Amino acid sequence: MNPTNPLKANSGLGTASVFFTSVSTILGAVLFLRFGFAVGTLGFWGAIGIILLGHLITIPTALAISEIATNKRVEGGGEYFIISRSFGLKIGATIGITLYLSQAISIAFYIIAFAEAFAPCFEWWQEYSGYGLPRQIVSVPAVIALSLVILYKGAGSGMKILYIVSILLLISLGLFFAGSPLESVGDPAQAAENIGGDFNSHTFFIVFAVCFPAFTGMTAGVGLSGDLKNPGRSIPSGTMGGTLTGLLIYLLVVWKLSLSASPADLASDQLIMSRIAWAGPLIIPIGLAACSYSSALGSILVAPRTLQAVAGDKILPLGAFNAFLSKKKGPSEEPFNATLVTSAIALVFVLMGNIDLVAEIISMFFLFTYGILCLISFLNHFGSPPSYRPRFKSKWQVSLGGFLLSIWVMFMINPLYTILASLLIVIIYLLVERCNKDRKGVVDIFRGALFQLSRHMRVFMQKTQSTMENDEWRPSAICISPNSFERGKVLELMKWISHRHGFGTYFHFIEGYYDKQTFAEAQHIRRRLVELQKNKSAMYIDTMVSPSYTSALAQVIQAPSISGMDNNMVVFEYDKRHPEELHRILDSAGLVKAGNHDICIFAGSAYPVRSRNDIHVWLRPADEKNTNLMILLGYIIMAHPAWEKSQIKIFSFSTTDQSEAVKQNLKERIAAGRLPITLANIEIVMPANGQGFADAVAKYSGHAGLTIIGIPDNAGENEPATFFNKLKETGDTLFVNAAQHKEIN
Repeated sequence: MNPTNPLKANSGLGTASVFFTSVSTILGAVLFLRFGFAVGTLGFWGAIGIILLGHLITIPTALAISEIATNKRVEGGGEYFIISRSFGLKIGATIGITLYLSQAISIAFYIIAFAEAFAPCFEWWQEYSGYGLPRQIVSVPAVIALSLVILYKGAGSGMKILYIVSILLLISLGLFFAGSPLESVGDPAQAAENIGGDFNSHTFFIVFAVCFPAFTGMTAGVGLSGDLKNPGRSIPSGTMGGTLTGLLIYLLVVWKLSLSASPADLASDQLIMSRIAWAGPLIIPIGLAACSYSSALGSILVAPRTLQAVAGDKILPLGAFNAFLSKKKGPSEEPFNATLVTSAIALVFVLMGNIDLVAEIISMFFLFTYGILCLISFLNHFGSPPSYRPRFKSKWQVSLGGFLLSIWVMFMINPLYTILASLLIVIIYLLVERCNKDRKGVVDIFRGALFQLSRHMRVFMQKTQSTMENDEWRPSAICISPNSFERGKVLELMKWISHRHGFGTYFHFIEGYYDKQTFAEAQHIRRRLVELQKNKSAMYIDTMVSPSYTSALAQVIQAPSISGMDNNMVVFEYDKRHPEELHRILDSAGLVKAGNHDICIFAGSAYPVRSRNDIHVWLRPADEKNTNLMILLGYIIMAHPAWEKSQIKIFSFSTTDQSEAVKQNLKERIAAGRLPITLANIEIVMPANGQGFADAVAKYSGHAGLTIIGIPDNAGENEPATFFNKLKETGDTLFVNAAQHKEIN
């Protein structure tokens, strides 16, 4: 369900609200407290590098958000709504919960920074009274006051405060740029040296981690999506405007700092801007208080709406908790309860007084979210779904670059925190998955991209088919049977063939004419078969409606394989207890041979599958063309885990004068093909008095898991079924006839 009612009486906010929320969060505490340190530590160009790297992540994200927001109606929840409606509720909730925690803790971060604006007052009190006061005497009332304003006055009043503090911020920055350089700067030549600086790549990412929270406010305005008159217009304009404005101001601030103070002063004094600005000791603390409080305001406007949207989708484990958090107040549907919970979380971290230990993890979550947003944009471009028609368009190269850069920077900042953050996200996803099994999940994320990739790969494989056939043979088998639910063994065989080295397509045959009734029946049966084989098989399953088995077979063998390979093998099946079914198969053999396909006839016995009892391959002088195919099929089937405790045994039915030559020939073939068959598993079987081939097979392979026997081209020319019926005493048997000799490379 939607997290909000699209017809609600929203707050009527516009593009200016998105812009000022973004700008006031971008130009926050880090600007006043940390960028002097960045310039003093890395020099002018190092600080510029931090700004550019940060915006190489945020600008692609802003473009991605703008693009996705103009493709569909965006409702409450901001980034969560965008992710969940693009990747599904499970992924959306996972990212939404981590994003919400980052936003909630960010409130505390900004409030603690707000308390730093009163540092001169704390210093005066300590000199006056002789003892210091904790910063919480400012930060705790500040977070409580902020929460009360939002709880009882709503987003509209919050925006009024935001406009006021934005004006104070603008005045502070104006007076900073109007200020004069410090005496320590010296002459213009010294100032030029400060601009050059001393870039140290070793510490670059350490400083970047400190400064990156300055850029995370870029998406703050997106969280107001449920309160906007026109999200599709306001989000792109406000987000991009705020991002570019922040970029310009940061570049100017770094330039001004480099010209106005020495590296030593910049690195040692976190309020260096107050010494540079005109009336700085008064105006800069006011600006710091204004910007940090406005950043906290922006976060407390956004975080509850994220939580409200997640709960509104009923995605959290506890139903009552979903109802409580999604509760709305007033005609503008303010997230009252979600704001209460958010304020409580912020208050806990404010009381702790220091969140430096979790600051990098917060950055990890923001970077992860930005990377996901860029990935959504890229996958929508690459997958090219017809429904993706955004009015604002980015480039897939930009989105892919933003995603890769986000992940790279996460590891460069702190590999351990990156791994921990990823593990936490995986744990949250598993919890959400457990409680919402029927929702769209991670399996559906790359559907469009996989479709495009599959399409291109199939065309590529078709173009290179002749080269592949010359390089190495592998089975691309098809099987068509009307007995899918009565006999499961042939499905097992197809599963074994297609597990690792080959590809299998299984068709359930429905005899009749194609109409609405048979179409509905075919769709129902296909869904049942797919569900039965779900997570157990790599073969492709479909249905075929046709007036006769022969016509269905003719259609199937002419159809292209979805693997991109040409089908090269047809697998028939019959039950040894019903030998009359052989006639249908043998009547179709000529049709299959006309297409130069290998023929496999699986004869199922009354015994259950005995995959622990080895695979027996029987060879005769008449099987020269079939020999390599039989051995290869044994090896390919053996790759399935069901046969991991079994072996391949080869029996050669030969006369006395041929036995040594046959054994040497097999030894050379196995060695050249590097097949996992030991000499101990090769046995020469010579006919005893009156003993025929069928008797030998019954004696040695009566309890084999699977017996593979070649079909000579002239087998049973007069009575075709006789050859097969003589071998009815064995267990499950796979009869093989190769269209042509196969090489064992």
